[in-house]
Amino acid sequence: MKRIPALAAMLVLSGCTSAEKPKPIGMPNPASTYCVKQGGTLEIRTEPGGQVGYCHLPDGRVVEEWTLFRSARR
Repeated sequence: MKRIPALAAMLVLSGCTSAEKPKPIGMPNPASTYCVKQGGTLEIRTEPGGQVGYCHLPDGRVVEEWTLFRSARR
C-alpha cells in the first residue's frame, strides 16, 4: 500500500523536470556559414549526385555555396 503513494510522487516529480535540449553534433558547414554571413539564404536542392546547397545572395545572384566559399578564399 505504501508503494502506490511513492510511485505517484515519483510520477508527479518526473513531470517537473525540464528536458535537456540535444547538443549539436560536429561543426557547421563553413560554406553555409559564409553564405549567411554575406547576407544570403540557403537552399538545398536534391540533384542526381546528391544534395547541393545554393546561396541566394542579396544582389539576386544564386551561387553554389562551395563555389562562393572558394571564390572568397582566392
